[in-house]
Amino acid sequence: MYAEEDYLMLSGIQHFAFCNRQWALIHIEQQWAENYRTTAGELMHKKAHEEGSFEKRGDLLIVRGMRIASHVLGVSGQCDVVEFHRSEEGIDLFGYAGKWNPVPIEYKHGTPKENNADERQLCAQAVCLEEMFQTSIVEGFLYYGENRRRSRVEFTEELRSQTSETARKMHEMFRRGHTPSVKTSKRCKACSLEHLCLPKLQKNVDVGTYIKQNIHRVESLF
Repeated sequence: MYAEEDYLMLSGIQHFAFCNRQWALIHIEQQWAENYRTTAGELMHKKAHEEGSFEKRGDLLIVRGMRIASHVLGVSGQCDVVEFHRSEEGIDLFGYAGKWNPVPIEYKHGTPKENNADERQLCAQAVCLEEMFQTSIVEGFLYYGENRRRSRVEFTEELRSQTSETARKMHEMFRRGHTPSVKTSKRCKACSLEHLCLPKLQKNVDVGTYIKQNIHRVESLF
């Protein structure tokens, strides 16, 4: 269990799973930069959020911009959209007759990623909702802007374990105030922090190491 003053941003789950150096630059060093992808994603989220708005369509209740938190993961943030589906096995909602099952929906610009960073972020939202409503949630959806399709995500034990471990490592790194060294990959080209991270420069040896290496080479000639 984490105290509220130790909560980290839930959105950091996705950053950390994508690249823990990117997460540290944003959440520890407080660095940020925009590119086309982040700007387009921000516009999509603003449209999805409309914080606190409710919409009812028969047996479906749509809530946008719901604020959520988890004592277990030690995170807080917002859901883009939470759909409450009427179900006999659901929960009670104040002001609405019947019972309802919550389903988190996360909006993403682009297309599904090769890793499951988005799935972990969505799973963290589900954990928050489960704690808040004292229920269990089996699935959620990721909506990708480029293909305009929902992708179903099942909250398996494996995904829950990965999400919990990601949150634990986030807290550990935050306490240490540690920014990891760079590990270059093709993902670097899509990162808005590439010019702040300087992955190619970080791969070069430092001056001290360079001098020692060359002294050793010179000495070996004699």
